[in-house]
Amino acid sequence: MSTAIDSMFERLSEIPLFRGASKDLMERTVGMAKFHFLKYASGQTIVSAGEPCSHARFILDGSVRISIVNADERFRIGQTLTGPDVISPDFLFGHTTLYPGTVTAIGAVNTVQISKNDLTKILQSDTIFLYNMLNYLSMNSQKCIEGILSLSVGSIEERIALWVVAMTQPTSSDVTLSCRQRDLYSVFGVQRSSFIAALDRLRDHGIIDYTSGEIRVLDRRAMLSVMRHGLE
Repeated sequence: MSTAIDSMFERLSEIPLFRGASKDLMERTVGMAKFHFLKYASGQTIVSAGEPCSHARFILDGSVRISIVNADERFRIGQTLTGPDVISPDFLFGHTTLYPGTVTAIGAVNTVQISKNDLTKILQSDTIFLYNMLNYLSMNSQKCIEGILSLSVGSIEERIALWVVAMTQPTSSDVTLSCRQRDLYSVFGVQRSSFIAALDRLRDHGIIDYTSGEIRVLDRRAMLSVMRHGLE
């Protein structure tokens, strides 16, 4: 039994919120708040788009797919998160507290969820947890400022990168943007030939691949660099 408990604490300590916490601190935290451990089968819905974000949901094992779709369903962006990670933490607090996308299990997935009230207690209990959360949220908010600067004066490649970075989490993989190309180049206010040329340059650098209806990001970290510095 102790081996199973030790394994649980070890897995929890890998979650972004709890990184750097000692086993003793984790034991006190688990005793103070309610941790709900849930299992999902492949293809099962974990969260639906528009559902209230009343709990912090952490992936312990396995992977999930998040799909965000706009109102008229012309644009769809997908991303994969793999444990240990957290699902859409930006929407726990603030003006909008609804999940932006639908989350489904890829294969068997183990998660743990903590109510917002218990999460607040945890954040107040130790500065390690508070700083972990603040650093995570600050990192996400700062990328928006960088992106807006790219959107206003940057190249087409930088604008494409903004979309990808702003709509996905830093640890995501297998990012896809599904839509008609004519919808995208009209949004960016550029001609088709210029838009395709930008996609070709990104593809030539090994950052994306694309078809007429989908852009697949092969290297999100490189896309972040494009947003910040342009295509070198």
